[in-house]
Amino acid sequence: MKQQRCYILIDGSNFYFKLKDLGLHHLLDLDFAGLAKFLAVGYKVVKSIYYVGAVRTDGTERTQKLFNNQRKLLTYLRKNNFVYSLGYLLKSNNKFHEKGVDVNIAVDLLVATYENLCDKIILVSSDSDLLPAIKKAREKGKIVEYIGFSHQPSLAMVANCNKSRLLTKEDLLPFIKPRK
Repeated sequence: MKQQRCYILIDGSNFYFKLKDLGLHHLLDLDFAGLAKFLAVGYKVVKSIYYVGAVRTDGTERTQKLFNNQRKLLTYLRKNNFVYSLGYLLKSNNKFHEKGVDVNIAVDLLVATYENLCDKIILVSSDSDLLPAIKKAREKGKIVEYIGFSHQPSLAMVANCNKSRLLTKEDLLPFIKPRK
């Protein structure tokens, strides 16, 4: 029997802030490839995608630093067998807001569903804006597994996905490289 296939879709900003709450905010210390295997237990990972708003520089030192750090992260993700999908960052009132990321996740979720690219979609996001796409994927027979965090679960995601797993800091520690 052919091994079941899965997609892993990670909402980068959502993921980062949940990790930060746990004191694990150094993404370059995270073994993304190992985490993907852990999440996909029993499934062959066909594609792992990390979604994030693209940092653009505006000539300030702050945005240049953010831009450089994001480039390092994107390179690191590629080394960990992840592709990335970029939305954009909109600056208003001196704060950045991600735009287009949820739409990119929803589109990829539906393309994977309608083109039968996988049997299961593992979604690391607590964003309930994705519920219409999740419901459609489930109607089409896909298993959608919500990966959340035990300290801040999305009850809407738990209620609308086939399966849910809530990660604890202890679950993630084996994938964190010690800081030098």
